[in-house]
Amino acid sequence: MWLILLGVVIFLYILLHILIPKKYNSLKAEWEVLKIPGPRRIPYFGNAHLFFVPNEEFLPVLDKLVKQYEPIFRVDFLGYLTIFCMDATQLEIILNSRKHITKSDDYEVIKPWLGTGLLTATKKKWFDHRKWLTPAFHFGILEQYIDIINKNANTLVEQLMAFSKDDYVSINPIITLCTLDIICETAMGTVVDAQRGGEKEYVKATLRMSQIFQIRQLTPYLHWDWIFKITSTGREHEKWLKVLHGFTKRVIQERKKAYKENQKLKNSEVEFSDVGEKKKISFLDLLIEMSEKENKMTEEEIREEVDTFMFEGHDTTSAALCWTLFELGSNPDIQEKAYQELQEIFGDSDRQPTNSDLAEMKYLERVIKETLRLYPSVPVISRRLEEEIKIKDYVFPAGTYTPIFIYKIHRDPRFYPDPEKFDPDRFLPEKIQGRHPYSYIPFSAGPRNCIGQRFALMEEKVILSQVLRKFQITSLDKKEDIKMMAELILRPKDNLRIVFKPRQR
Repeated sequence: MWLILLGVVIFLYILLHILIPKKYNSLKAEWEVLKIPGPRRIPYFGNAHLFFVPNEEFLPVLDKLVKQYEPIFRVDFLGYLTIFCMDATQLEIILNSRKHITKSDDYEVIKPWLGTGLLTATKKKWFDHRKWLTPAFHFGILEQYIDIINKNANTLVEQLMAFSKDDYVSINPIITLCTLDIICETAMGTVVDAQRGGEKEYVKATLRMSQIFQIRQLTPYLHWDWIFKITSTGREHEKWLKVLHGFTKRVIQERKKAYKENQKLKNSEVEFSDVGEKKKISFLDLLIEMSEKENKMTEEEIREEVDTFMFEGHDTTSAALCWTLFELGSNPDIQEKAYQELQEIFGDSDRQPTNSDLAEMKYLERVIKETLRLYPSVPVISRRLEEEIKIKDYVFPAGTYTPIFIYKIHRDPRFYPDPEKFDPDRFLPEKIQGRHPYSYIPFSAGPRNCIGQRFALMEEKVILSQVLRKFQITSLDKKEDIKMMAELILRPKDNLRIVFKPRQR
């Protein structure tokens, strides 16, 4: 009888592991991690049960753990040893290292779409691509994109004007279409016109994929590729993946053809170190030129980087813009200060913002920075340690995952008194001085910081200045009533409701 019972237990254990994959660690690693405070684990599952909650409850669960165990605590998610470090003064050990640049396995779900572009690449490929791509984000390159941003911001204003007689506007999808238009034209050199209903399949695929990523990430049995592919979600994933890759590959072929046929572009020496008066070219054009002239990147690598910038370049910026509009609409005094600054720059003229105008928008920049403090577009990032490190009295074994909970780090009262208050003056020069640099990391920090952060800030300034000059805005939602979804991007469960009232001239 006992042999039968043993056989049943072994069978059930094997079945459990097939359905719910578990990682096994060395005894040494387990022993070191157990010395770190954390919630009680249950056999096999570890602490995974704590996170089997609706998406909008994920942040509150994590926040509760932080309050109970900070500044350093461990979580075991199906054998994946995870150590959170909530002390900004200690994060430099991880983020500033050129060794610990590998992302955790959480990012594996994105690789079918993005491959190993800058977001997911590691080691030599990451270092090479980062070095090659950095010149593409030189200020002289970025400033040529302001006309594209202005054009699409004008379309956004037209859309909002059409909705201004409504009770409110559900702002999130509208802003997302605007940022998608901008990134398509600047990154790929192609006009999608998503705000007016263009390329509906590509737009839908882009929006849906990030939702599918989150579903897979939080559903253990979907981590197995063979299970995921036979589910309805997996089949939908494959459908949209074909749309996304097909669109990008088609655009790459078209731009390559145009590159080769354009005698002026073929004969010009566009040096990244000399970015004076040049023909306006997209990020994709720069990659194609790099491939054709220097043989640095394959067509597949070009596709990976373009898809990466398409993904990172519209969703994160869209989230930041929506949260900024929400806070401006919730704080009329702050909105008025931002508007008066724009009046000083533009007066009553309708001219488009220039790069020199953007440099004068110092208060608006502080508004954006404070928004990103409270609502970092990416609330959690995660690394896998390449070798053992020691922080305070604890050993973090090699292979350990170290999530950086940016959302909570930005609320550390040591650096931000009354942390939930929206106060742009926290970013006055005299307030920043002396504050620990790793207490504010909306674009990450160290060698793996966001390569596109200057582009994002430029885009946000242009769009917000265009909107604020045309509308007085009011938020209908109360901060305490908003449920936030910690997906790949921090977004509200329900679209933010904002009233846009045209300003009287």
